Amino acid sequence: MWPYPKILAHRGGGTLAPENTLAGLRRGMEAGFRAIEFDVMLAQDGVPVVLHDPELGRTVAGSGSVAAIDALDLAARDAGAWFAPEFAGEPVPLFAEFAQYCKAHGVWMNIEIKPVPGHDAQTGTVVARMAAALFADELAAGRVERAPLLSSFSEAALEAARHAAPAVPRGWLTASLPRDWERRARALDVVAIHTDHRRLTAAQAAAVKGAGLGLFCYTVNTPARARALFGWGVDGLCTDRIDLIGPAFN
Repeated sequence: MWPYPKILAHRGGGTLAPENTLAGLRRGMEAGFRAIEFDVMLAQDGVPVVLHDPELGRTVAGSGSVAAIDALDLAARDAGAWFAPEFAGEPVPLFAEFAQYCKAHGVWMNIEIKPVPGHDAQTGTVVARMAAALFADELAAGRVERAPLLSSFSEAALEAARHAAPAVPRGWLTASLPRDWERRARALDVVAIHTDHRRLTAAQAAAVKGAGLGLFCYTVNTPARARALFGWGVDGLCTDRIDLIGPAFN
């Protein structure tokens, strides 16, 4: 149900480096992580970039929608100075380069498909096809545990990803489990449910596991809570506190 790493560095370096950057990824790797969660959306030209917010201004200098700016323009912008002066000039990564770097360094990826509103299906299709192409050999050999896990809050993006690349596993992100969670998970043909640990109960965790699905939680930042969740049967989690909850934590 969960052949993947149990602890993932949230957006690369957690609280120790600017999110969704190569600098963040390298910081997580320095802490021993070989598993990462990060976000992908499409720029104006349809090229996917590693970025969380659909509007510039919080982590990337500038203003306006990501969907109104070409990828190379975004890649030339500063995505690190907001965090600390030593990260000034850190660029917005292109997804293709970021994913290739992860694969080359043995870093497993939980890729959150995070569309700019209104671009759900297109984003799911592009990201899934690129992931399938990058891991074609692994998928052909049945080594799905080496391929990325695609996740999204957008059911339309997950549906598009399933049609575009059915062999790439998917997880459904939901802030809390609705009453019809199992029906919707089956309809999406996902292998796991990803949810906010703060809204999860032990009974819900048992039900998800009993349904034969993987269970992943975000974003867990205290060791005590991580231990409690694993005690409930949660399979994996991501953390910002990579200094407190390391890759070997159990």
